[in-house]
Amino acid sequence: MQTMYYIGLDVHKKKISYSVKDGSSHIHAEGAIPAARSDLDRWMKTLPAPWTAAMEATIFTGWIYDHLKPHAAALKVAHPLMLRAIAAAKKKNDRIDANKIADCLRCDFLPECYMASTEIRERRRTLRYRNLLVHQAVQLKNKISGVLMEAGVSYNKQKLHKVGYFKSSTSTLCRCLLRCLGSGFLRIASSSPF
Repeated sequence: MQTMYYIGLDVHKKKISYSVKDGSSHIHAEGAIPAARSDLDRWMKTLPAPWTAAMEATIFTGWIYDHLKPHAAALKVAHPLMLRAIAAAKKKNDRIDANKIADCLRCDFLPECYMASTEIRERRRTLRYRNLLVHQAVQLKNKISGVLMEAGVSYNKQKLHKVGYFKSSTSTLCRCLLRCLGSGFLRIASSSPF
């Protein structure tokens, strides 16, 4: 029967700290590697097989999880708050955190959290970005309508949030906005003590 190796990963933006242990908690390797796909590939070639790994859920976990998953016997993601409650320590650094994660994985104490599939995570990311863009577009249209109302320029309120409204009246709106903003900037510049 082959010995399973347990790897704890402490993931950060620029580096990944790791600790490789066997079933009897003997440390086979530990250190840090840059958080890049090419460095992960080189590092995986040095690992004893078979291996299972765990990491804490962070914003960087997704791409690392996707990259390591085909090569690992098992790959788990730990719930950050529950992991902190289990592995609380006075001394805390990346090497110690990687060791704690490896120990939790080895002893089957790892508080695992759900990791959505790559397709679902990509769709969520796309929808979040679309939601942000729609929100910013509405904000911009509301600000433009505020400037127009402040300057006394008439506009079609029902059509303001339609797609074609700004295309048809762009030049008129731009002239009005520039006139309003220009006069406002002149007033502010003339009253400024600087």
